Amino acid sequence: MNTPAMSPVTVTPLGFIPDLKNATLVPLNETACENWKEIHHLVFHVANICFAAGLVIPTTLNLHMIFLRALLTIGCVLFIIWATLYRCALDIMIWNSVFLVVNLLHFIYLVYKRRPIKIEKELSSLYKRMFEPLHVPPELFQRLTGQFCNIQSLKTGQAYAAEDKTSVDDRLSILLKGKMKVSYRGHFLHNIYPCAFIDSPEFRSTQMNRGEKFQVTIIADDNCKFLCWSRERLTYFLESEPFLYEIFKYLIGKDITNKLYSLNDPTLNDKASKKIDRQPSLCSQLSVMQMRNSMASTSDSEDGLQMFLRGTSSASSLRNNQQEFYNVYGVSRLQHDVFC
Repeated sequence: MNTPAMSPVTVTPLGFIPDLKNATLVPLNETACENWKEIHHLVFHVANICFAAGLVIPTTLNLHMIFLRALLTIGCVLFIIWATLYRCALDIMIWNSVFLVVNLLHFIYLVYKRRPIKIEKELSSLYKRMFEPLHVPPELFQRLTGQFCNIQSLKTGQAYAAEDKTSVDDRLSILLKGKMKVSYRGHFLHNIYPCAFIDSPEFRSTQMNRGEKFQVTIIADDNCKFLCWSRERLTYFLESEPFLYEIFKYLIGKDITNKLYSLNDPTLNDKASKKIDRQPSLCSQLSVMQMRNSMASTSDSEDGLQMFLRGTSSASSLRNNQQEFYNVYGVSRLQHDVFC
């Protein structure tokens, strides 16, 4: 028994009247893309070339993100031109306008981040000598020196700190210009030259003990300028910047070492101190701040000071007489290890 083939049922939406006169039958074996449309305008292809070039930029290139955003921006502009002038496609123009705004904002932001950072003339030598060799970015240095510090000056003979009077909790300073003289009970200890911390031993000491006074007197030997931070705000800032916090630990430790060399050789000048800057730190061997404080607390500190100033300046002699140094100034090995 033959059954007639069932034809599929077509459902016509309500309100839709098919145009039977103009309807054409499409053979089942004919593909939908048999008749390709004409090639788009050249602007369309250039836009896609910009997209392709932006996506294949290697990430190892220093400015690859800027180039990527720039090419995407150019591509969006060309798509807008093509959709407006040659296709009259409103939806393509709107979408590419949105993409254009997004990429343009990213491009402007990246270029802004790459702008050259202008460091103040008075601070440029400080940055080049102390911070640039340690790969501190200029923008980070600008944040460090631009928000909670100021440049102060002292005339010849004015005191930066007086022993047993000035508190060490208020500030931390770096000398920018001039020369300062450090003394203890009238005895000259060492000089401080530009691009060196003025009170680095006191700063390290007050991280463990608050409310201390300077054990030395620091006087301007020339007309001096120095960069001065609020210690509390600086500490808070360094806690939020771990990289800069480690940089400060290194710089302060190295500065304390240089002061130790200066104590052993009071005639050390600025040129020699620059050579010491390039030598390994000896903070793990001696502590000048503990020496300062212990001199003030011992009864025979005057004799101990003279004995210390008669010592040699070589690192080997310092190591050989290290235990004798501890005994003279009453500095225990435990105190030294905690300090350094």
